[in-house]
Amino acid sequence: MSDEYFRKVNSILRKNRRILEEFNPNEKSKTTKEKLLLNGFNFYFYTNMYRTKQGKTYYFVYEHGYLELDNEEYALVRKLDYI
Repeated sequence: MSDEYFRKVNSILRKNRRILEEFNPNEKSKTTKEKLLLNGFNFYFYTNMYRTKQGKTYYFVYEHGYLELDNEEYALVRKLDYI
């Protein structure tokens, strides 16, 4: 794969992280799918996933994560012990 491909992926990941950070200034909050998309969030790019014992899946972009709720709402979280 070319360096250009990696630059594009890293750019998308950085943008996704910035958007999640903007919508979640504290450690927990909620937002809508529409707000994320309007700000350019790309749901296809994330760095890791975490599945809870209840079967819910959190998607993370570095230390910032999101969980799909009902009615196209998302819970936003921040994992403080990321590194």
